[in-house]
Amino acid sequence: MTEITKNTDQPDSQLPKAIENFVLHWGEMGTRWGVNRSVAQVHAFLFVSTKPQTAEQISETLGLARSNVSNSLKELLTWQLIKRVHVLGDRRDHFEAEADLWEMLMKIAVGRKHREIDPTIEMMRQCAKEADEDTKVTPLAKERITEMLEFLVTMDKWYMDMATVPKNKMFAMMKMGKTIMNFVQLGSSKK
Repeated sequence: MTEITKNTDQPDSQLPKAIENFVLHWGEMGTRWGVNRSVAQVHAFLFVSTKPQTAEQISETLGLARSNVSNSLKELLTWQLIKRVHVLGDRRDHFEAEADLWEMLMKIAVGRKHREIDPTIEMMRQCAKEADEDTKVTPLAKERITEMLEFLVTMDKWYMDMATVPKNKMFAMMKMGKTIMNFVQLGSSKK
């Protein structure tokens, strides 16, 4: 586990220690998932905030440059992980995070699918077609490219099927864990 330390150049945080640690750790995890640390920290802060926050409040609380916060908010809005809200009597934009964990994770999954999986499947289709038409490509290479494509297409179909399962049923299946294998084995033995 990565040790969390404070930047001694920054003033003491206004956040409770647990929240500060959560924000710092979420930022660290974000970098491991390919997300900018500041984007992840802003998201974490908004996720645990009890009221909508302005960019200035976020910047001050997290000790981030205002421009960094602005860019982070734009990215989070693009992913639909936060929304802009208006507060009566205040002309500034305020922001709040998607509070439903399931919705948040589904939005992240959809975004990653569109940005990473869909283009990869298209590229693999093109590679499979080119490999099939090129006599210099070995049968082993053709087979492995085809297997990779089939795997990605199968995983994509599974994801699309699972995305339609109601949240309560998905949680019930998740809680079943390995028990669900008994149903799969039972179903395959009937064939």
